[in-house]
Amino acid sequence: MKIRFLLMLASVVFFINACSKDDNEAVAALEAPIANAPKDVNDHGFRAKWNYVSNSKSYLLDVSTTENFTSFVPNYNAKPVTDLNEVVAGLNGGTQYYYRVRAKSETEISGYSNVISVVTTGSSNIPEDPTFLKVKANKLANPFFIGMAVKASQLTSGSAYDIILKNEFSSISAEYEMKMDQISTASGVYNWTVADKIVAYGNANTINVHGHALVWHNSVPAWLKNYSGTDAEFAAEVKKYITDVVTHYAGKIKSWDVVNEAVDDNGGNMRNTIFLQRMGPNYVKDCFQWARNAANAAGDTSLLLFYNDYATSTNIPKQDKVFSLMDDLKASKLIDGIGFQMHNTYLSPTKAQLETDLNRAVTKGLKIHVSELDIQVNPSNDISTFTNERRLAQKEKYKEIVKIYNALPAANKYALTVWGMKDNESWIPFSTELNHPGNDWPLLYDSNFAIKSSHTGFLEGLD
Repeated sequence: MKIRFLLMLASVVFFINACSKDDNEAVAALEAPIANAPKDVNDHGFRAKWNYVSNSKSYLLDVSTTENFTSFVPNYNAKPVTDLNEVVAGLNGGTQYYYRVRAKSETEISGYSNVISVVTTGSSNIPEDPTFLKVKANKLANPFFIGMAVKASQLTSGSAYDIILKNEFSSISAEYEMKMDQISTASGVYNWTVADKIVAYGNANTINVHGHALVWHNSVPAWLKNYSGTDAEFAAEVKKYITDVVTHYAGKIKSWDVVNEAVDDNGGNMRNTIFLQRMGPNYVKDCFQWARNAANAAGDTSLLLFYNDYATSTNIPKQDKVFSLMDDLKASKLIDGIGFQMHNTYLSPTKAQLETDLNRAVTKGLKIHVSELDIQVNPSNDISTFTNERRLAQKEKYKEIVKIYNALPAANKYALTVWGMKDNESWIPFSTELNHPGNDWPLLYDSNFAIKSSHTGFLEGLD
């Protein structure tokens, strides 16, 4: 009798466990798939790809020409697929598409995957938009400056550079000719000639002038680099330089990058520069204080002071350190804005990374200057000619960053500055730091001053 009872009890327990297992399996939700970058992109289609999801029997693929999937490519609205990829065909050349996917079992459908963007190769046969950048920007409800980096040699009246600058741009930054090693030849001795030409050009043509940059570790003149005085005397020399330059251009320059690239790329520490070594960890704040004092003494109380740096959208420890510096400067009422260089690629940063970075500045009440914008299309040196696929991908990336910037609150917008005019004169293809000996085409104009698809993308971002 006891044995029979134990057998019955075991059967009941087994039955309960089995039911519980079935119930758990029934309620377990399917995970959303992870969509991957497309393969085999061509003029008329591509191969969409995604990862396997446990317990799924098939997948539902959506393809759209809009990022929010308000419309679908015919036959690609929840199209059933049993494999982990699908060839999408019948598309138009030179066109932006988006895809996403869901997992499906017999009775259950997962949530949506991430959205993947892809541009088909070939030409859309649509001519580039010739609208002038600043003309469109000035018609916005909340306009902002459209800037370009310049060299003094480009500012000859009637030159192609001159014509484009006056038509297209409302702000200029000196690419390198207003840095310390270009102006300061000895203690208290300055060569203003070239920098004065740039400032005078802007002032004469009602073009905003942004000063770049007062303090940067890569532009220290030899006399200061080898300075034999005490650390206190070294700091006094830096103070004198900042004071003299800000005073010299008082009322002629609207804004300055006071300190450039003070944060290291590794670990979120201060960059180990000559300024850190000889002036201590508060040198950034000191430089801003000296610039503010000089402007106020010269009666230039509206001068805007910026900190400028790069790669903060993808390097979070660096981003955190930069914003901790901003907090300190903001608390002392020494800073007005932050410059995000944006030497980006057609693949990176992502839209979400860009928005997160810029929105941190918004929450701190800082003006935002996209200060050195260019977009590499050949970061891995895997192409030898400017392909249609990369051309269109670059167009979309320019559109993306301009659209993100344009959506910022009016009080936080200052300027979008492209770092140079022509592809063949950009620093990108020739930079040893980037280890980029090959070709690249990162700007808005080709070597013949013709507008590119990137220019059209910039304009579309202003819509």
